Amino acid sequence: MPSFDIVSKVDPQTLDNAINTAQKELATRYDLRDTKGGIELDKKGNVITLSSENSMRVRALEDILLARVVKQGIDGTALDFTAEEQASGALVKKIVKVRAGVDKDAGRKIIKAIKDSKIKVEAQMQDDQIRVTAKKIDDLQAVIALLRRADMGQPLQFVNMK
Repeated sequence: MPSFDIVSKVDPQTLDNAINTAQKELATRYDLRDTKGGIELDKKGNVITLSSENSMRVRALEDILLARVVKQGIDGTALDFTAEEQASGALVKKIVKVRAGVDKDAGRKIIKAIKDSKIKVEAQMQDDQIRVTAKKIDDLQAVIALLRRADMGQPLQFVNMK
């Protein structure tokens, strides 16, 4: 039976390139030139730390980061800006999580959208991905088209088409 997997991942090298260009822009921008802190990537934890003297500059760092990430071809919804800012000493820090994998809530939403479409496919959650199987490849392609049109709150990739 033909099948494919729905995953949500970000290429770590592309993300690293986006962070590096954002750091270069931060060093050259006139309004942010003499600021303490900056943009740091924790590759193991898959988080980005933004830090500066006040929350206005942290929001400017968010804008720079988002612009560079989108320019590198990464979907902007892959970054989770919902965490609140935290003051630590003289700096204000904000943790931005990089979404990797389809979480349980998004998985349920995707599976519900597939079942509501009445396409003759079977979708099942497997760890941080969703496997979709069908008898015909045309049904699988219809599911891909359906999910590309829908907004699921995070970027989706379709891999392992067999």
